[in-house]
Amino acid sequence: MRDVPAGARSHDGGGVPATTDLDDVLRRGAVTSLLQPIVDLSTGAVVAHEALARGPLGPLHTPDALFGAAQRAGRVAELDALCREVAVRTAIDHGLAAPAAVFVNIEPSTLRANALDPLVHQVASAPRPLQVVLEITERELAARPAELLAAVARLRAAGWRIALDDVGAVDMSLTFLSLLAPDVVKIDMGTVQRRPDAATATLMNALNAYAERTGAVLLAEGVETEAHLRTALALGARLGQGWLFGRPNPHPAADRPAGALTLPPPVRTELPASPFRCLPAGVELRVSTKALLIEVSKHLERQAADIGISAMVLATFQQDHHFTPATRTRYRQLAGAVGFVGVFARDLASAPVEGVRGCDLPAGDPVVQEWDIVVLTPHFAAALLARDVTEGRPTADRDRRFEFALTYDRETVTAAARSLMGRMPDSH
Repeated sequence: MRDVPAGARSHDGGGVPATTDLDDVLRRGAVTSLLQPIVDLSTGAVVAHEALARGPLGPLHTPDALFGAAQRAGRVAELDALCREVAVRTAIDHGLAAPAAVFVNIEPSTLRANALDPLVHQVASAPRPLQVVLEITERELAARPAELLAAVARLRAAGWRIALDDVGAVDMSLTFLSLLAPDVVKIDMGTVQRRPDAATATLMNALNAYAERTGAVLLAEGVETEAHLRTALALGARLGQGWLFGRPNPHPAADRPAGALTLPPPVRTELPASPFRCLPAGVELRVSTKALLIEVSKHLERQAADIGISAMVLATFQQDHHFTPATRTRYRQLAGAVGFVGVFARDLASAPVEGVRGCDLPAGDPVVQEWDIVVLTPHFAAALLARDVTEGRPTADRDRRFEFALTYDRETVTAAARSLMGRMPDSH
């Protein structure tokens, strides 16, 4: 959560001298971090604080105004790096150490693995162990998946944890849940505060399935009343954040007992060489012509469409001409039914069909020799992973031969999805 509702800003306390000049803010490092408590809903203990950025007193005080000015000036990365550095320094200065944690926001457009090295060093150099949970949103996973997945892998290797923010605010947040594998899922305050509806039920089912399977922790944002608290508990949240527990403050919460943030064992999110190579050693491979693979692929596409907005579909076609007009029509319709559709082939356009993301594979990429379709949702995972083994003289396209496996093993399917999304180029 980048910020709290506007009504809370008069309770921020503290600040730095007023200025209307972004250059002056960046030159002087004139930002502060306020701390909002995150509590264990079963005990009321404070297990973490979220660091919330504030600019100097005046027109640039609120995060929206501050980052809006940075966006217009083309200096978002510079401002975001400063806010992260101040957030970690504030946590260290206040002695926030493990087993408690500090949640740090990041502007998704600046999330690059090498740009985070100074922050990783800052945390590693803290006088006491500091448990950091980095909050990201799903929107840049769709826009810049390769960079985001590489950055997440870098931070996990450094011992950091990942939170997916504002889940429920947009439909696509569920689509990338399994791919990103967050340790903490933050339920958007709108879901907590509004009257339950069909969208609430969809979200609840997906999040509870994910939490039950992985041990991830659900955190409800915007808990301002006892009614909100009852809703948060009913949704399955174990942690809560909001005015009911404390507003952003220059100092850590001291009116509640301190507790420990308990998270599931860390997961690995490396990017495998290709989807076919994600198959476990010793898996039984079968051989078939392309004609059968096409029909199996269509079946998986239909399953994804039936699941709906929480589904991700990734498919490889070797060469652009295999992504035929009939297939393009089918995938245009599929894109209207599911959360994300990506296709991969040699010489493929970045937007081959309305609503579909394309990736032009380089000539030496092993995926060029594969026929893969991956369907990943919070409830369901399936993949057809095949490799071209056609030999000898040229043959009709539908008669080409592939060795393949059809798998419903979630770990294998998720690895295959990461392998492909790690190739997807930026959308802007």
